[in-house]
Amino acid sequence: MPQSCVLAIDQGTTNTKAVMIDESAAVLARASRPMQVSFPQPGWVEQDADAIWRTVVEAAGACAAAAAHPRLAAIGLTNQRESAIAWDRRTGRPVGPCVVWQCRRTAPFCADLRARGLGPLVQQKTGLAIDPLFSATKMRWLLDHTPDGQARAANGELCVGTVDSWLLWNLTGGAVHACDVSNAARTQLLNLDRAAWDDELLGVFGIPAAALPRVGPSSGIFGVTVPAGDLPGGIPVASLVGDSHAALFGHAAFVPGAVKATYGTGSSLMTLLAAPVLSRAGLSTTVAWGLADRTWYALEGNITVTGGAVDWLGQMLGLGDPAQAVADLAATVPDSGGVYVVPAFAGLGAPYWDADARGLVSGLTRGTTAAHIARATIESIGYQVRDVFDAMRAEAPVPLPELLADGGATCNDRLMQFQADILGCPVVRSRSTDLSAIGAAWLAGLATGVWRSLGELQALPREADRFEPQIGSDERDALYEGWRAAVGRTRHRGKP
Repeated sequence: MPQSCVLAIDQGTTNTKAVMIDESAAVLARASRPMQVSFPQPGWVEQDADAIWRTVVEAAGACAAAAAHPRLAAIGLTNQRESAIAWDRRTGRPVGPCVVWQCRRTAPFCADLRARGLGPLVQQKTGLAIDPLFSATKMRWLLDHTPDGQARAANGELCVGTVDSWLLWNLTGGAVHACDVSNAARTQLLNLDRAAWDDELLGVFGIPAAALPRVGPSSGIFGVTVPAGDLPGGIPVASLVGDSHAALFGHAAFVPGAVKATYGTGSSLMTLLAAPVLSRAGLSTTVAWGLADRTWYALEGNITVTGGAVDWLGQMLGLGDPAQAVADLAATVPDSGGVYVVPAFAGLGAPYWDADARGLVSGLTRGTTAAHIARATIESIGYQVRDVFDAMRAEAPVPLPELLADGGATCNDRLMQFQADILGCPVVRSRSTDLSAIGAAWLAGLATGVWRSLGELQALPREADRFEPQIGSDERDALYEGWRAAVGRTRHRGKP
């Protein structure tokens, strides 16, 4: 009899991946489809919700067809977080765009909430600072820009949710409107202590409860699929989880003291907590994941633009393969020549939370070349990760001796070495390019008996590379001092 397999769908901002994993955690097949991102106004970022679903059908169907007759036990789903979608409950059609997590269109609404003194209430209940990053203000915008949106939502005619709930709705043919607790924790509508929607917060943001999904654990059977393309029907959808949370789970980081960084378009650092800790250093307290027996918590720092800065530079320079071409260009110089790039294209996220900051290149001289700017752009990723890692070191109740790394940009050895150098501690890079998908698959497998315990998951093979610091503290401090000065200029443009 063939082994039981889990199909993991990883729906991200720039692509949708599908990965088939067997009981030994070996990858049997994978497929990917690109995603288009639109920028209709400065600071606005959106996607076509129907296109998101189409890429899932195409990638999942291609992956299932490529695997050699697997016994498919479950589907696990991980997704870009904080992005919001609204759709008609009767027709299943979206009533507006998917407002992407990077979008800043709700900055004025957030400023109004802060001016009304609601910041402490929201942070105390949700662990999150008021910011356009999170989903609630995006949901409100969608309802405000839909004819009779508030009334239709209150009557249950409209659904609002994060990407996991949109995909679950479609996977189950409209039978299930639900989300998991990790995605719900990123909306600013979830009471962190009760892991349930909070009536007071629903009132603050103006979101009718009737439109929201049911909140469930990250590992559990939410429903079964209907046939869609080459994706078969009758398969349990057994996990929903945000992509950063899934990556932490895929590292088998099941005890406090481990901290991971996922390097993508933006980046997320996350470390497990034994109990919620309210941050005073610009970090977020959030749900790590929910299992049948308990809700797990984490401390997180979100960086808005990391790998996205490399793509921006490559596109601006007209390079065909932005990520690889920028990395190759950066490798032609031994250092950045004193240049710093602060990619605050949409403000700065953790630990600064400065929506007014804008991108800056500093330290230019007549001898500066495109290669120096390329190197500085790549190094900006490492500096931003250190900003958050230092804040975590200050607030985590246990030591954080090393950084676990995953995500597309980690294939750059020079970046990983620079990261270890600027942190002054080892960086352990997962060799898997599918860590979020693996985390989602593991959570689905736990719910369906493919794996029976966290201990069994920890025993599965995981390959990694280790990077040790190679520079002294004086050089490290000088480099980081230059970065901090550049950030200061970014944040205080034209201010006395």
